[in-house]
Amino acid sequence: MYNCAVGLRHKITIMHYSTNTKVLSMLLFVMALFTFSNIKAIEKNTGTLKGKVTAKGQALAGVVVNIGSINKNALTDDDGVYAISNIVAGKYEVNIILTGYETVKKNVNITANKTTTLDVSMALSQNELDEVVISGSNSRYKYDEVSNSLRLSSPIKEIPQNIQVVSATALADQQVIDMGDGVIRNVSGATRLEHWGNLYARINMRGSRIASFRNGVNVVNSSWGPLTEDMSFVDHIEFVKGPAGFMLANGDPSGLYNVVTKKPTGKGFNGAASFTLGSYDLYRTTLDLDGNIGNTDKVSYRLNLMGQTKNSFRPNEFNNRYSIAPVISYNIDDRTKLTVEYVLQHVKMSNVGSYYVFGTDGYATAPPEVTTITPALEPTVIDDNSIYINLQHQLNDNWKVTAQTAYFDYKQEGSSIWPSAVNPDGTMIRNVSIWDAASQMKSGQVYLNGDVNTGAVHHNILAGMDIGTKSYMADWSQAYDLDSPGAEFNTENPEYTTPVNGYPEFDRSLSLRERAALTGSMIDQQYTGLYLQDELGFFDNKLRVTAAVRYTAAKNVNYGTVQAANRFTPRAGISYSIDNNTAVYGLYDQAFVPQAGIKRSGEAVQPVTGNNIEAGVKRDWFDGKWNTTVSVYRIIKNHELTSDPTNTAGESFSVELGQKIAQGVEFDLKGELARGLNLIANYAYTDAKVTDVAAGVTGIAVGDRIPGFAKHNVNAWLSYKILNGPVRGLGISAGCSYMIDRDTWNWGVPGMQDLPDYFRLDGGLFWERRNVRVAANVFNILDDYLYSGSYYATGGGYYYWQAEAPLNMRFSVSYKF
Repeated sequence: MYNCAVGLRHKITIMHYSTNTKVLSMLLFVMALFTFSNIKAIEKNTGTLKGKVTAKGQALAGVVVNIGSINKNALTDDDGVYAISNIVAGKYEVNIILTGYETVKKNVNITANKTTTLDVSMALSQNELDEVVISGSNSRYKYDEVSNSLRLSSPIKEIPQNIQVVSATALADQQVIDMGDGVIRNVSGATRLEHWGNLYARINMRGSRIASFRNGVNVVNSSWGPLTEDMSFVDHIEFVKGPAGFMLANGDPSGLYNVVTKKPTGKGFNGAASFTLGSYDLYRTTLDLDGNIGNTDKVSYRLNLMGQTKNSFRPNEFNNRYSIAPVISYNIDDRTKLTVEYVLQHVKMSNVGSYYVFGTDGYATAPPEVTTITPALEPTVIDDNSIYINLQHQLNDNWKVTAQTAYFDYKQEGSSIWPSAVNPDGTMIRNVSIWDAASQMKSGQVYLNGDVNTGAVHHNILAGMDIGTKSYMADWSQAYDLDSPGAEFNTENPEYTTPVNGYPEFDRSLSLRERAALTGSMIDQQYTGLYLQDELGFFDNKLRVTAAVRYTAAKNVNYGTVQAANRFTPRAGISYSIDNNTAVYGLYDQAFVPQAGIKRSGEAVQPVTGNNIEAGVKRDWFDGKWNTTVSVYRIIKNHELTSDPTNTAGESFSVELGQKIAQGVEFDLKGELARGLNLIANYAYTDAKVTDVAAGVTGIAVGDRIPGFAKHNVNAWLSYKILNGPVRGLGISAGCSYMIDRDTWNWGVPGMQDLPDYFRLDGGLFWERRNVRVAANVFNILDDYLYSGSYYATGGGYYYWQAEAPLNMRFSVSYKF
């Protein structure tokens, strides 16, 4: 219970605007639309190239359509359709490229103020004829564009920021089943702090916890959310490093991840089913149905179902789930699409504190299989519902408007566990506290993308508005000791029998809202954001200069304190294409994040301010089959709330840290190095320290390391499939994660032990042929005792840690029909 209370110190990013700021926002938005309409009126001497790419009559997605002489590119969508606008009238050579197919070269003549159509049929390359299966762009490790939910319409290579995409293929190859299950190995510098087990992901990067988005909406409902997304309905995951002003009102200077869910393809009926079993009684099945309603693609659907039961290497611990995710898309006409999506995630899991192990002598002093719960403790039950409604309208060849609304409803009823006392002899008194919670979030967004020319200058324009409200309430007020002095629980010789004090019976006679109001455990958030950006392209768009501004207005009501603030923050970037394959960039972006908490002095809490300075090089290799990104950055963050180091048991006061700086170097590689050989590799050097301490703050000093990071973080995942011969389709994969010079997840005390270096080795075998794939992966091959944790200074002080599973495996069979 006390650890939950301490956790209240963490900020919840929230934003709100008054009537005046709302009027200002609307005026700015109208002015932006008026400006863009004037820009369009002066477009001249340019035309558009569009068409469809197929193979044997079937649409091909992810095909690169390149006009090399003017450095313009497009990717075909799921229908095989592409479009390149604002091409100066003239004759050009067009290259159509897709791995496994013969490259097509065509000459076209672009006419001013007209659309030229170029449809292309591609043929399989001779050495791929037996194995290449026509599929979408998500069949590779490498992505060239971000999803529409990230607002940006430029290719990733041209965006002046480090953005990494984790593909569905990578997730399937690594047998990742939810957001907390090894996703971060695919991104440089990301670490996961396993707070409260698998309830939520909590990913840190570049000096702070990054924000969680789904389909472009910030879904952080509290310091303990969102619920980890199941991969059954996830298409891919986008990691944006550093501030992202283009994501409008929400975010953090360190970045965000955006979970992109599966949508209908409109290609007729396709289906996939899978069954997975693994160590510790893991049984999991999924079904993915994708098709059209009727004989055309006017109305299409996607339905993903998942059911799972899962125990643990620790006794009495389980995490059972099911999810239902239907999506309907309606093509109102050839320019307008309406998509409605619903996701239900139901979880029934053991007490969320079961992952923790405790000791006074240091980390890993108890076996990894030790747990503090007994089988008779009531489980925690969660229902997480979300609804998205998305409308996209292509105004013309150059302008597109997207409007989206989303509603989230989260309910949790259960408990957590934390010790009242930890003794040097390995005994402890376990305390169970109620943890009922509920959250509702509403979001509305509208954004406009434009692609126009004014003379010799190309304009890639983005304007948008984001409005939302969030509320979270919880009851931690009831607690119960399972054990008594003289009859403690012994971690060295655990007995999972009825505790001496029996089990708690929590009083739920009042509604959750009434209970939360009595204890002040209610959070209300309201926000708006307005964004205006112009990416100006010079010299046939080889040089791109980004100028943007974001207006944020917010109001927080958090733990009885109120904060309202608003601010304009700029974003400036530059990107230059040295050649068709290489781009260098620089970025400056400011962040503004209102926060709320309780200071011991009673003073008002200031909002977080920060900025990111970043530079990097992006390069595609061997006709775009694989790419690399190298970036260096420096993020300054001011006034961030952190737990008051002088808190005693039951206190949840916060202090404003002052200033911290995170800086480092990151390297990412993704793609197909050779036929059948795919690699994901990354490295990050992270240096995050306190550079200024606010007056009155004790226990934290200038030069202290920011918790939650490894100075050196290395990951790799290699997959090789035999493409020819009698054993074609057989493959092998292997991956490792290595963290050097790790820090704990919380502020330390003098003399506290450091976490040891971390090395994990995984690998597996697979076989795939046409519609069938069989895979077996082994995790923690070296059977090491792997864990993360920290030191808890209250109650005499003790260490706590969460162990990962020892050597374990998963076996899966999937079939596409």
